[in-house]
Amino acid sequence: MAKAIPSRAEDYSEWYNELIKKAELAENSAVRGCMVIKPYGFSIWEKMQRALDDMFKETGHSNAYFPLFIPKSYLSKEASHVEGFAKECAVVTHYRLKNAEDGSGVIVDPEAKLEEELIVRPTSETVIWSTYKNWIQSYRDLPLLINQWANVVRWEMRTRIFLRTAEFLWQEGHTAHATAQEAQDETRQMLDVYATFAEEWMALPVIRGTKTANERFAGADDTLCIEAMMQDGKALQAGTSHFLGQNFAKAFDVQFLNKQNTHEYVWGTSWGVSTRLMGALIMAHSDDDGLVLPPKLAPIQVVIVPIYRTDEQLEAISAKVKPLMQELRKAGISVKYDDSDANKPGWKFAEYELRGVPVRLAMGARDLENGTVEIARRDLKTKETVPFDGLTAHIQALLANIQQTIYQKALAFREANTFRVDTFDEFKAQIEKGGFILAHWDGTSETEEAIKEQTKATIRCIPLDAPDEDGVCIFSGKPSQKRVVFARAY
Repeated sequence: MAKAIPSRAEDYSEWYNELIKKAELAENSAVRGCMVIKPYGFSIWEKMQRALDDMFKETGHSNAYFPLFIPKSYLSKEASHVEGFAKECAVVTHYRLKNAEDGSGVIVDPEAKLEEELIVRPTSETVIWSTYKNWIQSYRDLPLLINQWANVVRWEMRTRIFLRTAEFLWQEGHTAHATAQEAQDETRQMLDVYATFAEEWMALPVIRGTKTANERFAGADDTLCIEAMMQDGKALQAGTSHFLGQNFAKAFDVQFLNKQNTHEYVWGTSWGVSTRLMGALIMAHSDDDGLVLPPKLAPIQVVIVPIYRTDEQLEAISAKVKPLMQELRKAGISVKYDDSDANKPGWKFAEYELRGVPVRLAMGARDLENGTVEIARRDLKTKETVPFDGLTAHIQALLANIQQTIYQKALAFREANTFRVDTFDEFKAQIEKGGFILAHWDGTSETEEAIKEQTKATIRCIPLDAPDEDGVCIFSGKPSQKRVVFARAY
């Protein structure tokens, strides 16, 4: 049988780690704090990447690539930006090694010191805006809508696969605009792209919101985000979109000649999602038996397992299955036929359940006689026997239903674990149980920090659709006009 994993109730953290390992998504690497994404895990990331890339291109963006290394002087040009990333920077100081004279091994050649130290990119605003200075001269060059798929390095002390690693994969969009309104519209548009992807592809309901000043991206005037709830009641930030104002344009002197023939600074945005989405996908949907993957992101959407006793039976089943596989692939459905004799059907069933394959077909000699097939769906763990004829249309409808069912389950879970509280005592009691808390806040950084210090809960966002509601802050008792979302978070 497939390898067992701990239950979520028993140890949620160990369940997550073991599931990643047993489902062969990723593993820790020989380099501390870094991960190896294995083929099955990377194939999920590729599907995410492909869908997002299509959405970026539909909104007018083009892909480019910028250097991994950033001169240290660039990072220091935007004061709040360098302050925000200084503690996470990996720095290159030398460019050559040599053998130690005493034969003890390889050492850094002291004569090969760089004239200017280089930062291994933690994010690319500085190197990109230094480039934009050469690309932007006139209003005719705007808007400039660029995205890059890349790796970044943030030297984390406490790491966790997919959620927080020293090196991770992501995309980062960087755009330049003629007016503040255009840049603000872009910031919101890309947040909506992320939310659409999360909900329609990941089957993950999210709250669109604004970050507080304390939680804002270093160097931005405003940060928008999408927040999702994991099955342990913690929040996970699933994507951010930043309005940069003219901060980086001024830092790197990026100006354009407007229609009135005068120079002005451009307005900027940046936005990104990372392999952290893999962690969200696992923690939002999976169960004690393994992964539960939304069909749109499943590397294998349908697996077919033959049940046979003789080679003749296998040949007969295979002859029936092969035209079905062609039909499914023609319909855009990824399918695998597992006729290997290395493991018994029961082992295969458990293994594909562990890997989150949405639909499993089993066909034996009796099914051949009756013109039927057994279908098992991963999300509900139900089985049904259906006619073989018309199977492709049935599977298409089933996959769509599974996608929607997974989303609705996650949405119902979030709604059942979202609470309105009006006093700090209620807040402290509820935060220990987990979930999202909707509470009034007086809008000050001091109150936000005090609540975080006492409860380890942060303001995840100020929801964009939060209604105006007069109230008083749960901590200070001062007036408040709307509720914000508090939670403990990854």
